[in-house]
Order: sequence, then structure tokens, then C-alpha cells
Amino acid sequence: MPTAAIKICGISTPASLEAVMRARAAHIGLVFFPKSPRAVTPAEAALLSERAEGRIGRVGLFVDADDTLLGEAVTAARLDALQLHGEETPERAAQLRARFGIPVWKALPVASARDVERASAYADAVDLILFDARTPKGTLPGGMGLSFDWSLVANWKGPAPWGLAGGLDPSNVADAIRRTGTPLVDTSSGVESAPGVKDESRIAAFCAAVRSAQ
Repeated sequence: MPTAAIKICGISTPASLEAVMRARAAHIGLVFFPKSPRAVTPAEAALLSERAEGRIGRVGLFVDADDTLLGEAVTAARLDALQLHGEETPERAAQLRARFGIPVWKALPVASARDVERASAYADAVDLILFDARTPKGTLPGGMGLSFDWSLVANWKGPAPWGLAGGLDPSNVADAIRRTGTPLVDTSSGVESAPGVKDESRIAAFCAAVRSAQ
């Protein structure tokens, strides 16, 4: 089994960025959602992006964002991909991919097999499906440390590349990889000491655990 790619989401400081790059993750996530404790502005993201240039992939996370914010963020942070974490339709995803000319990832909240089946609708509209845990109504759409039944996506053979998120941390990510065969894992709160505060030792431990799963 190839080593799963690693994305550490919610990077907001130079120190956490450097920790992620030292741990040899493949992607960072920059959160452009003001309600999140991990949110960055386009200006803040630009400074982080400059340090990351040529060293790690930069994925911008958006929740039902308008074109103005998307455009500002893509330009300022020189994003390599867009991650849509709201109620974006396949049509909206395809529109954004065409407009900005970079890959689009779509996060789908999962609580049942029916949620997984929704992925087929995005087959021609996105470049990657990210299966994440469904969060309670009225809360943040992700980054809450919640997980779901991994058997729902075990060895998923859908119409698009995919990844796994939701409650992953250094203690369970290796098991998640072995049980699902996921080619990509994504964590945020699982490598934090407090909401929005990344822990360098947990980042290193998470990335080491991913590599131990192979």
C-alpha cells in the first residue's frame, strides 16, 4: 500500500507551518471561514504562502464563499487547490474549477451510506472527494474532532480520488488507513492543544503514524 498523503488543515502561524513542513506533509489547509478559530485573512494567508512556496501544497478551505472572497484568497495565497466545505452543488464546484483553473476538493459530511452515495454526483465536477464526519446542526462544518463509521468508505472505489477526514489524530490514523485504504488523510483538531492552536509534537506524531501504517 502506498503511503497516504497527509494534509494538516487550519494552519495560521509560521511556527505551525514550519512544523508541518518538517514533518513532510503533502498539503496545508488555510481556512477562509471567519467563524472558525483557525481562520486567516487573505493578507495573513499571503505571508504564510510565501514561506510555503515550492515546499508544500496550499489548499484553501471555504464554506459557501462568494466569488469575491474566493478570488482574493486564490490570488493572495497562490492556492494550489480549493476545498469546498459547505453546501456547494456539483454545478458550483464545476464553475469554480473552470473559473480559477485549479483543482477543487469537495468535503462531504458522512453519517450513513446514503451520504457516501452523494459523491457520485460530483464525479465530473471535482478532483477529490473528502469524506468527513457530519457535525451537529448549528456548529462548525468541520474541525471538531468528530469521526464516523469508517466501514462506510472502506476501500471506496468511487468515480473520483478521495480522502478521509474527521476525528483523525496520532492515536487512530494508522488504524484508519489500514481499515479504509484511504490515499489521503486530513486532520486539524487532532494535532492541536486547544482549538486553533497547533501542537508541533502532535503534528510530528501524526505524520509518523501515517507512515507506520504502510
